[in-house]
Amino acid sequence: MLVVSRFRVPEAEGPSFREGIAAAHAVLAERPGYVAGQVGRNLDDPELWVLTTRWEHVGAYRRALSSYEVKLHAVPLLSRALDEPSAYEVVEPGTVLNDHDARSVG
Repeated sequence: MLVVSRFRVPEAEGPSFREGIAAAHAVLAERPGYVAGQVGRNLDDPELWVLTTRWEHVGAYRRALSSYEVKLHAVPLLSRALDEPSAYEVVEPGTVLNDHDARSVG
């Protein structure tokens, strides 16, 4: 699964945000199920930042977020993310995509 978290950060806060997002990414990268990730900044709008992470499955990501270390060192920064959906299933040839109806039942 892929997580895309975007952030709107005033340019004056850019240097400190860069340090904070790198630290948050490092803490996430230590968690079981983490596959890869990157921090980026938009070329056309330098106030727009992104953290993308890839996980073995949604359970690994959710467990990572509930860990003490992540709650302490990453969640405060992650809470600054834009309020938009951030979790995506990876679409690759031959994969079966989640069925929206099945998730909403119950």
